[in-house]
Parts: sequence; C-alpha cells; structure tokens
Amino acid sequence: MAFLQNRSISLVDMYIDNSEPSENVGQIHFSLEYDFQNTTLILKIIQGKELPAKDLSGTSDPYVRVTLLPDKKHRLETKIKRRTLNPRWNETFYFEGFPIQKLQARVLHLHVFDYDRFSRDDSIGEVFLPLCQVDFSEKPSFWKALKPPAKDKCGELLTSLCYHPSNSVLTLTLLKARNLKAKDINGKSDPYVKVWLQFGDKRIEKRKTAVFKCTLNPVFNDSFSFNVPWEKIRECSLDVQVMDFDNIGRNELIGRILLAGKKRIGSDRNETLARHDHEATTDHSAVASSEARINC
Repeated sequence: MAFLQNRSISLVDMYIDNSEPSENVGQIHFSLEYDFQNTTLILKIIQGKELPAKDLSGTSDPYVRVTLLPDKKHRLETKIKRRTLNPRWNETFYFEGFPIQKLQARVLHLHVFDYDRFSRDDSIGEVFLPLCQVDFSEKPSFWKALKPPAKDKCGELLTSLCYHPSNSVLTLTLLKARNLKAKDINGKSDPYVKVWLQFGDKRIEKRKTAVFKCTLNPVFNDSFSFNVPWEKIRECSLDVQVMDFDNIGRNELIGRILLAGKKRIGSDRNETLARHDHEATTDHSAVASSEARINC
C-alpha cells in the first residue's frame, strides 16, 4: 500500500507548478470554503485583473469555466462580463457530495475565456490547484497568475493502468484518443499507438495497436500486459507513442506521453500528464485511469 500512496502523490505532483507564467495574461481572485457537515465545497469566483485584450475594441468579454478534474463532464461557468479587462464576477458555486478524502484527490481547474458570438471563444489563461494543498480550516482566498494556454497541442489519450502484485502483471489499456493533430493532406491522420516497456533508459518490450484510417478520434479498446516483478515496478516506465501510419515513407510521430513512477518525474523524457484518478481495488492491485495530454 505504500507504493499506492507514493504513486498517487506523484500524479498530484504533476499539477504542482510554481514556475512563473511565460507571459502575463492576468490574474484571478477566488476563495474556497468546505462545509464539513454537508460535505460541500464552496467556490467563489471574485474577480480578474489585467487580462489581455482579445477584441478589436481593445477589451475582452471574459468568463470563467470551472471544473473539478478529472471529471470533465460537469462544467460550470460564470456569467460573461462585457468589454472589460478587470471583470468582477462575485459568483458562488457549490460542489455537493464530496467527502474530504475524495475532494483532496481532485484538482480545481479555472479556465478564463473571451466570449465571441461568431467564432470559437478564445482561451485567455488557466489555473490548476490540487485541493490536497488547501487548508480548508482557514477559508483561504487566492490571487493566482493565469498561465497562458498550452500551444501546439497534439491531442488527448484516455488510458487505464493496472498492476497486480500477486502475478506481477502490469496492464495498460488504451481506450481512445481525441483531437489528434492532423498529419495528412486530407486533414486527417491514420493513427495507431506504439508502447515500449522501459527500465531506466533501456527498452525491453514493444507492443502496438491496429491502424485506424482517416480519423482524429480513434477508439482503440486495446490492452497490453507486461511481466514486471514487484521489486522492479518503481524502475519501469511505459513510453506511449501515438503514430500516424504512412503507406509511403516513414510513419510520423503525432505525440507521446511517459507513464512513470515518481523517480522518473522531472527527467528529460517525462511528458506532462493531466486529469488522473487513482484508487486501490479490493485485491490490492494498483489501478489508475488517466486522460493524458499528448505532447509533441
């Protein structure tokens, strides 16, 4: 169980980012409170300031989209504030039915957008706050610098990772991908996934899925199992590469992620993962499901 605890902490660490934003895209002011009796998180979006202008008028029409990751289906949004770079929302959101242990495994995602009536809304900036970092007894209030939206996105990959110590089997299930980068002239790709089991920087075993033609949203539903001794589990990693198949010429890399233990985080080859949910099953196997951003 110590391994499970360390593994969970390592994934939360991926959301902890104390670096300065690469550019100034403004700040957001919000507060948090937890109603222990009713197991309810209370979030107040107060205001923003010094947001960048996205419209020709030299202003923006900002609003905030709120998500408790890894759940992306239930999104909440503030009202739109017209023609301002210093909006005041003063709106309160209630997340009911969240015991404190469950809440501490969530990440608060605040994403500020500029509303556009005739085109896609522009992303202004975002904040990720792991709730395990928050002392709810203090009813904290935050001013957070917004991070500019990630550029050159390659798509997202939904996976499930399971390890059974009883038989030393590590199983990676590749469920589906979405919004992959187009690599072909027709605006599509022919994606498949290639997976390498690694110990340190040494590649041990390779597996790959079938090729899915002319799609940016393939459904793989494929699983790969690897024999990994319990004493070696922290040393191994899975290099997951999403490829575009080409009949003529070399297959192109669309993007990749690295699934690794805490010791590998921060290494040159480790890619950014996002939106993770970990649990321990009744037979004490380590289980993880993740929707990971694919990095170019």
